[in-house]
Amino acid sequence: MNVEQAMHKGASCVSPDAPVAEIARLMKKDDIGAVPVCENDHLIGMITDRDLALRLLSNGADPKSQTARDVMTKGIIYCRSDQSIEDAIHLMEDKKVRRLPVINDKKRLVGMLSLSDISHHASRELSGELVQAVAMPHA
Repeated sequence: MNVEQAMHKGASCVSPDAPVAEIARLMKKDDIGAVPVCENDHLIGMITDRDLALRLLSNGADPKSQTARDVMTKGIIYCRSDQSIEDAIHLMEDKKVRRLPVINDKKRLVGMLSLSDISHHASRELSGELVQAVAMPHA
């Protein structure tokens, strides 16, 4: 099975200039924990609920003046829509991430692959390995 068959299709992204309050509202409305950041139709980062807590709130920054660019994770990890789900799982294990943006052959965002997607489309063994890898405490 490839990633395209398991991913959530049609992921949308926010601009790097989007206010963090708007991003938090989007996360709440859509019940999601990560939002891709795109500039000029290319993926440049990701904002997770953890980023908001650790990069914004814990540093005492004013949420009203902060944008996606201020808190996003750069050097984004992604997978391709035509990759095997097993390859994506191994990438998620190696990088200890629960969600991966999915790009197509034109390097455009086409979806998101989450731990939940994996649990519904991969074997119990692979799903269990992934959960164990991403649940390990950070060093």
